[in-house]
Amino acid sequence: MRETIQIYHTNDLHSHLENWPTIHQFLSEKRALHETCLILDIGDHIDRSNIFTEGTLGRGNVELLNEASYDYVTIGNNEGITLSHEILENLYMDANFEVIVSNFTNEKGEVPSWMVPYKIHQTSSGIRIGIIAATADFGFYYEKLGWHIQNPINRLKEVCEEIKNKVDIILCMSHLGITQDELISEQIPQIDVIFGSHTHHFFEEGKMINGTLQAAAGKYGAYVGQVTLVYDHDIKGIVTKKARLYPVEELDKPVNYLEQMELWNHIGNKNLGYPIFQNSIFLKKDWFHSSNMSDFFGKALLAFTGADCAMFPAGIFLTDLPKGSINASDLHKLLPHPINPCVISLTGAELLETIQISKNETWPRLEVKGLGFRGKYLGAMQFVELTEQENGDVYVEGKILQLEKTYTLATLDMFTFGYFFPAFKFAKKQYFMPEFIRDVMKWYGKQQESIT
Repeated sequence: MRETIQIYHTNDLHSHLENWPTIHQFLSEKRALHETCLILDIGDHIDRSNIFTEGTLGRGNVELLNEASYDYVTIGNNEGITLSHEILENLYMDANFEVIVSNFTNEKGEVPSWMVPYKIHQTSSGIRIGIIAATADFGFYYEKLGWHIQNPINRLKEVCEEIKNKVDIILCMSHLGITQDELISEQIPQIDVIFGSHTHHFFEEGKMINGTLQAAAGKYGAYVGQVTLVYDHDIKGIVTKKARLYPVEELDKPVNYLEQMELWNHIGNKNLGYPIFQNSIFLKKDWFHSSNMSDFFGKALLAFTGADCAMFPAGIFLTDLPKGSINASDLHKLLPHPINPCVISLTGAELLETIQISKNETWPRLEVKGLGFRGKYLGAMQFVELTEQENGDVYVEGKILQLEKTYTLATLDMFTFGYFFPAFKFAKKQYFMPEFIRDVMKWYGKQQESIT
């Protein structure tokens, strides 16, 4: 006897809720058609740049997954490292699905109560489906928040060894990226299907590597993936594996699509409607020059971190900030980025190199995607207490720079991955977590209010 198992999957939605009503309707229709059906999300469903997600601190996203009848999810780095320990601990308390992460513990090495390292799902006919999962190793960030990430591939090997005699099929939800997924296919051949994510790749019809089917559905809810497995009960094995993608733009939108979008936006703005501080002057953004907005934030960044000097791109400011009462919604619209402040220790020579690199003429109009940046253009680089004279002399806090002296530079964590400034990747760093740069603005605004 042969049985067909249908698995639908999403990943890296990043709270692009404009696609969610259509996805929800599609999944509800498909589930009703199949006797054996699973629905999975492979992480980064939330993104705090979205007003609804920020206003509910991710709990709204969990409710959306509940309403769409998801069975199992794993976490991505947006769930794992953009929320405080306490908020993540309570994020899934009302979930109707199970959270699976095989390589995640608290700092004591204990599996948190809100997740499991694997799940054995049994179908009505008795097929035992082992579901494992791994999230990307942002180890240092997790440690700062009181969590611990184990080596993903090594841990998946251990879990597969533990369950291999208890299951008929092994599925892996991987928020590790395409390169790691390829390694898993080579090193852990007993995995039947890898549902990939994190690097936002997609396979229109899947990809077979070493007998393992890889399936991935891109980003932002542009696709819903479907994997079809045909299992033969007589030989006790899978005889067919197929994958396909459904472009969401080609699916029917629900009739109440606009109402849903308006509701989520209303909830987010309402929840963030509380006052933060009184702004004494109108602050105007300018992506390509210095402004009173960049001056205000620069002072805030230095005061918050205690660094010698600061550097950040003007493109982080997405709105102006009016004079008067500022609420949390205003601040979120201004700085929606899930970016943390960071202090880097550099020699004077390295600071000089940083200034020279930042003069790249293409950067101000560079359209940055990822790294936590949620704006359009990177904008002109802004420096605070770090100035270069016409004759080439550089001053830090009003004193001429010394090449061998060590200085502390306050900046954004997006610059520490080495993409813009390679030396930053290996320099000594202090990350401020869980505070985002909008929290720095909030803190400084309150400080200024108390002074005036």
